[in-house]
Amino acid sequence: MDGKTVLVTGAGRGIGKGIAMVFAEAGADVAVTGLTLGNAKNVASEIVDMGRRGLAFSTDATNLAATEQLSKDVIGEFGHLDILVNCVGDSIPGSVSDMPGSAVPTMTYANWQNILDINLTQAFTGCHVFGRHFLERREGCVINISSFAGLRGRANISAYAAAKAGLIRFTESVALEWAPYGVRVNGIAPGYFPDPEQISLSALNAREEQASKNVPLGRTGKPREVGALALFLASNEASYITGQTVVIDGGMTLTG
Repeated sequence: MDGKTVLVTGAGRGIGKGIAMVFAEAGADVAVTGLTLGNAKNVASEIVDMGRRGLAFSTDATNLAATEQLSKDVIGEFGHLDILVNCVGDSIPGSVSDMPGSAVPTMTYANWQNILDINLTQAFTGCHVFGRHFLERREGCVINISSFAGLRGRANISAYAAAKAGLIRFTESVALEWAPYGVRVNGIAPGYFPDPEQISLSALNAREEQASKNVPLGRTGKPREVGALALFLASNEASYITGQTVVIDGGMTLTG
């Protein structure tokens, strides 16, 4: 990745950070975004410590005007962009309608719309804005971070599952649109990847205990493992791969 430039949205923590760090370790200059600037600055600082250029931005990836400004800032600093990783996402539990005797909260319309925007619209805005740059240059690579939930329905996360499933189809469609221009678009569907920097040791141990019973490989994933997969998909070794969403979940989706 020497000489390559990368933008990873939602990279202030978790999987996004893991992806950004792996690209930097491979020699790329990396820009990262977060909804707040603090975490993004910390990640960019770690990238700079590796001897690479690291840029930090605070932006709302669901907002088209904010993404337009981000494009001006990132391409203005780097001169060009080679790889875009759309990694913004979040979920809140909630049922579609009131369920008698259930303690699960019911989603509001605002909840539904917010989760769709955070997990699906953010990929549209990123591709809509940065796509112009890739298409004009007739080169580039986009990686959309979906989820195992986009492949298997589960109760009480319908908005999240619908958005992530939509992201898989979105990835396929954009890949077909952009293939004639030499721009590849792929996705990654992670399983359980708790962020050790964001939860307590006891909570992390509880996740590991749960994974030992429910995940065929017997453990949770490490954020940099998603980074390694993203690195491969963005590399020349994957030059014949487009429109695919690769699952990295320890075999969890195989169990139903």
